[in-house]
Amino acid sequence: MQPIQMVDTKSQYLKIKNEIDTAVIETIESSIYIGGKQVQQFAENLKTYLGAKHVIPCANGTDALQIAFMALNLQPGDEIITPSFTYIATVEAAALLGIKPVFVEVNKDTFCIDIESVKAAITSKTKAIVPVHLYGQTADMQPLLDIAKTHNLKIIEDTAQAIGANYQLADGSTKMASTIGDIGTISFYPSKNLGAFGDGGAIVTNDDALAAKLQMIAHHGQSKRYYHDVVGCNSRLDALQAAILNIKLKYLDQYNDARIALADAYDAAFANIAKIKTPIRNTNGKHVFHQYTITLLTDNNPADFRNGMQNYLQEKGIPSMIYYPVSSHKQKMFDAFGGSNYDLAITDWLNDRVISLPMHTEMQPDQIEYITNAVIAYIENN
Repeated sequence: MQPIQMVDTKSQYLKIKNEIDTAVIETIESSIYIGGKQVQQFAENLKTYLGAKHVIPCANGTDALQIAFMALNLQPGDEIITPSFTYIATVEAAALLGIKPVFVEVNKDTFCIDIESVKAAITSKTKAIVPVHLYGQTADMQPLLDIAKTHNLKIIEDTAQAIGANYQLADGSTKMASTIGDIGTISFYPSKNLGAFGDGGAIVTNDDALAAKLQMIAHHGQSKRYYHDVVGCNSRLDALQAAILNIKLKYLDQYNDARIALADAYDAAFANIAKIKTPIRNTNGKHVFHQYTITLLTDNNPADFRNGMQNYLQEKGIPSMIYYPVSSHKQKMFDAFGGSNYDLAITDWLNDRVISLPMHTEMQPDQIEYITNAVIAYIENN
């Protein structure tokens, strides 16, 4: 058996090495490293894949969020509603602009933003809702769209972990994650389902005017070269990363199908293990399993039980991760935003019980069997 990795980007690369190498060499030989054909082609290809009107490539997923906030003209003191159970980038980008993150609960089953908590958090200062499509599954978007319409709010989708996921709306139409709200933000960090060989990101919208503003902000606020209409930033996807992503985008559905198959195998192995709650898959959308995250159902020192499992797996040569041991509202950086005043019982409950197992496109059957046997052995002996 090959050594088990949490993410295996090298083996994935080796399968398409010739295509990647050719694209990289062609880009180097063109001597165009910023903008140019590769970036334009990738934007067009991603736009087609998502069924979106506009895709603006940028430097990373965090920049994508910040640019989205700026394009919506959110000001210091304005509030956004977002789950605390997420990676810090979601709210860090807002805090950098003086925007106040208002933290709400997630659904215990899906790990995504809780609708009733959103309704309860709306104030006169609320300007936007930022659902996070966590672990590869879309949040329940239809109720959020309804809430946004009622209260005249914007929706920014954090799609860092869910490119390729989709959601069926009440009218029966199905839309890709990042195209459902006003703006979608995407990360191409190397471990993502569509990963670059470095940092990268994109901003998605179906609004023409908003697209023009997003484009300006990402390029120093320029309407045309050397004419700066708004305060912007410098956030560009470089041509080498675009060339790589152009190749990998062709395989994204194949990669996601491999992740779903691995999740199926994990589900089957853990089906009769009472202390393991496997990930819930919404019937109105496609879960692309950026992470396979189980919830350990024990109330007897749950964090110790979970941490003990992680140590046991490590001893067996099995990596695992805890996403996330400390939620955003409990991070020191948010003390100034009243983080310590929140009571998010479900979020705290999950913090002590979730653990993510190896999930990538190159997993082999013997590795899956070894991992699941080890997990079950720990539970049966503890």
